[in-house]
Amino acid sequence: MAAGSSDNPILAALGSGELVRVCAPMVRYSKLAFRRLVRRHGVDVAYTPMIISDCFVRSATARDVEFTTMPEDRPLVVQFAANNAEDFAAAVQYVAPYADGVDLNCGCPQRWAMAEGYGSHLLRHPEHVADMVSTATRRVPSVPVSVKIRISDNLQETVEFARRAEHAGAAWVTVHGRTPKQRSQPVNIEAIRVVREALHVPVIANGDVNSIADAAHIRERTGVHGVMSARGLLANPALYDEHATLKGIVKEWVELALETGTPFPCFHHHLMFMLENAFSRSDRRDFNTLSSTAAVIDFLIARGVLEGEP
Repeated sequence: MAAGSSDNPILAALGSGELVRVCAPMVRYSKLAFRRLVRRHGVDVAYTPMIISDCFVRSATARDVEFTTMPEDRPLVVQFAANNAEDFAAAVQYVAPYADGVDLNCGCPQRWAMAEGYGSHLLRHPEHVADMVSTATRRVPSVPVSVKIRISDNLQETVEFARRAEHAGAAWVTVHGRTPKQRSQPVNIEAIRVVREALHVPVIANGDVNSIADAAHIRERTGVHGVMSARGLLANPALYDEHATLKGIVKEWVELALETGTPFPCFHHHLMFMLENAFSRSDRRDFNTLSSTAAVIDFLIARGVLEGEP
């Protein structure tokens, strides 16, 4: 039986009328420990980092390395980069028991991804995306499939692309309000509104969600069902929790990262994002050069960010 709004937690949330707060897929960053952290502070749905479907399907090692979860890591969306229907559908089958949704990345603007036929490359091939979405939904009807896109310079092309995905079976569409060539320019909120009004399935807005006020503003302007944050949550994992403190968040991150066995580069980089505005320039420089977990913890204690003996 296909996953409907009554039995799927993501579809139920998107259909509830309440604004759904989503942690974006972030390569290297939206891994298990970070998903656990943001869920504690107001995130409703979290995405895995983008996973390359063909490697995932062909390698048990890749599956073990790229996808880790636990029972409380829900609702969860697993995002794949794929360039053919068979790999995408097979990848969906592998994660179906552990996920509440699967997303096809049609927005990654990195050159390597586009060269492989992934990400934003797919924006020029709506029929190919429709084939991948329909094949996956037929193969695994219990798990809803979504697509995440960027806008095109020609907004009508974006609308038609989203409609093709919807007609192929996409359960919701996430719209990053920038083109593949844009990086830090303000998001095009009007474009997100136009796409939202053109579809019957829920739409999630992505881009420039750095505060509760930003989320409310985008919802008011567009009528979207959810908002997705990436950089905003990296800088402040308690973006949606007005009562959290920086010290408390850092303490939780250290504990979760150590408990989960998070590799040091990921552990360290998350703290760089969180503490960028808390340290002086010289302290940031010193902190960023640290090379071990013990050195990081000693530094945080010495600066009063963590409690303990320096």
